[in-house]
Amino acid sequence: MTKSLFSAFEKVSSKAWKQKIQVDLKGADYNDTLIWKTTEGIDVRPFYHQDEMVETIKLQPQQWSVGQIIFVQNEKASNIKALDAIERGAETIKFIIPNKDISAVKTLDNIDVDTTNIQFELLFSDSEYINNLNTISSTIQVLVDPVGHLATTGNWFETPNNNLVLSSQITVNTTTYQNAGASIVQQLAYGLAHLNEYFNDNSYNSTNLEVVHFNIAVGTNYFFEIAKLRALRALYNTLALEYDCQAQLFVNVIPTKRNKTIYDYNTNMLRTTTECMSAILGGANTVFNLPYDAIYHKDNEFGERIARNQLLILKNESYFDAVNNASDGSYYIETLTSQLAEKALVLFKDIEANGGFIAQLKEGTIQKKIKESANKEQELFDSGKITLLGTNKHPNKNDRMKDELELFPFLKTNPRKTLIIPIIEKRLAETLEQNRLKTE
Repeated sequence: MTKSLFSAFEKVSSKAWKQKIQVDLKGADYNDTLIWKTTEGIDVRPFYHQDEMVETIKLQPQQWSVGQIIFVQNEKASNIKALDAIERGAETIKFIIPNKDISAVKTLDNIDVDTTNIQFELLFSDSEYINNLNTISSTIQVLVDPVGHLATTGNWFETPNNNLVLSSQITVNTTTYQNAGASIVQQLAYGLAHLNEYFNDNSYNSTNLEVVHFNIAVGTNYFFEIAKLRALRALYNTLALEYDCQAQLFVNVIPTKRNKTIYDYNTNMLRTTTECMSAILGGANTVFNLPYDAIYHKDNEFGERIARNQLLILKNESYFDAVNNASDGSYYIETLTSQLAEKALVLFKDIEANGGFIAQLKEGTIQKKIKESANKEQELFDSGKITLLGTNKHPNKNDRMKDELELFPFLKTNPRKTLIIPIIEKRLAETLEQNRLKTE
């Protein structure tokens, strides 16, 4: 054949496609019947065509690693767990360190930091501890987020520090925004404004900064979540350019807690699978899966193994690592990416025009906007327009969970004095589940 196969067919314009659809609708209204109006303010069309494409966002190819999160209470136990996870396929280990009394050396005993990616996420602020980590190995990724701590707890770190930028690495944790019910546009805009607080800090130096870490939570709105991660990279590139920042963007992704349930809990595995797929196709650097029982069981070997194996299957059996940026060229995803980025940029500029992210946290504006978004989503769930199978649709009335709760899976109130109103995470199914537990 001397000609391309597709050259034998005439091109069909988007206008022609729409005319054909109008004929097939037999008088039904095109907009009412086929346009999906989303809570993001984006109208999803029934088809997307090349002749309607705006300039696409060009992203660098990304490869992803299988992650495992370990909360360190005891160095030896955590070290044993990490070595076992690495043996079973984990490629990145994130140690969550609650205080500076935890020994990094003991935690890393016999772990080859040259072959396994190591992250230390600090729940405190201490420059000496960070310097010690850098001394152990320059490859260790240090995650510490003072602004994120303020947003989630209502207070700054107990150890005061006049500077926000504590090392050559910056961390922006946006998982709380998603878990609290923020819209995708809000998550992107708040994450960008959150980062901008670090760029504006008097200790920030663009020449010293090496890595910017974003911790992101993803939900089950499959294509929108892919577009969200792509839009994040585009927005980061735009903001970094303004500050002459050459730092690498490193995106850690984990499934959301917002749609997880205690009843029919195996369904959580289906939810996390599609969420991890969105993370991979959206360009995550590391994916940390959420065990199906994480909201009501303590850490356990079975739940963690299943969560890790979900990622290993996606990588080694479903070949989700075979193609970088697999979503490139999808007219639908490319359009969503541009629309989300544009809307987030408008909101970001509004935040900056009104004093910036920290100022709006102190005023309570960010918290109010997230709560408004969460309430809208809750109303959709309560009315059945958002479905969680096994919970608000097709529930198994024989399920009994009262004796399975090792952790309290509901919103906790802990009255204390705070500088600002903290952003509170809450799952959609909590009230329904609490009512079911009462009747068991």
